Amino acid sequence: MSKPKKILEAKYGSPDSPLKIGEIEIPCYVLENGKRVIVQRGLLKALGITQGGPTSPKYKEFGGAARLVGFLDQNGLISLTDNKITPMLKDPIVFTLNKTSHYGYDALLLQEIVRAISKAYLRGKLPARNEEIGRNAEILDDGFSKVGIIALIDEATGYEKIRDKDSLRDFLNKFLLKEHAKWVPTFPDEFFEMIFKMKGWTWYYAGSKKPSVVGHYINDFVYSRLAPQVLKELKILNPTTEKGYRKHKHSQFIDETFGHPQLKEHLHALIALGKASGHNWNNFKRLLNRAFPKFGDSLEIPFHEDDLPE
Repeated sequence: MSKPKKILEAKYGSPDSPLKIGEIEIPCYVLENGKRVIVQRGLLKALGITQGGPTSPKYKEFGGAARLVGFLDQNGLISLTDNKITPMLKDPIVFTLNKTSHYGYDALLLQEIVRAISKAYLRGKLPARNEEIGRNAEILDDGFSKVGIIALIDEATGYEKIRDKDSLRDFLNKFLLKEHAKWVPTFPDEFFEMIFKMKGWTWYYAGSKKPSVVGHYINDFVYSRLAPQVLKELKILNPTTEKGYRKHKHSQFIDETFGHPQLKEHLHALIALGKASGHNWNNFKRLLNRAFPKFGDSLEIPFHEDDLPE
């Protein structure tokens, strides 16, 4: 005996925030497992197809989607025996919203159905009585092709913000270490030489002590532009002491396998920008802001040029 399917709960979305394409509204939700679903009744209403079964008994097993299946079958848009769409229409996703059960379909199923109807309509393959259904499908297909149904549902349900936060957290967990690693040289001498040349300072071996403002430049040019929240997280992982300095280098908290290759690639790109700018500070900053804009998680530090060494 097969194990009954778990009924999932809709975590994002509400009846008051449907997916809107022109004048068409479709209730949509994101379930607890991340699946995006379209409410069965909403799908049929959006296309202009009434719910219920046609007179032919061969569609009875499709329940509330019987009229939709009948329309697709009678217009040669699907096959009842060999088609990936019909099993999904026959077995809708049962989910709960506010403890009330609903029937829905995978959002991508709607996109496939809409595209098939729209193509038939534009080719003049639908009978005149189904013209409204064809027009509705064309409107929906046009909307989905511009953005994508998943992105539209995520925006409508508010899942977009949660998804982005989760993706960012996953990235930071791979990019950064919770504990500092052993220090290894990461920044090439050429990177520091570039800064010295652009500032008009006398260049000396990068292994020597550098002006403290170079640390601010590194935060500005590198960590605040690598990815969102990287600099903010590094400051938490590697805080300043009471004496105002950090015990470790920020680079010691970057994962050697995942993060360091991206860091090194970014540094080489900065060196290339320095050369392209003719080692001119203002030109470099313009190129930098265009190629690698800040992610907005840190404030740019005002530097007082008169305080810098020659």
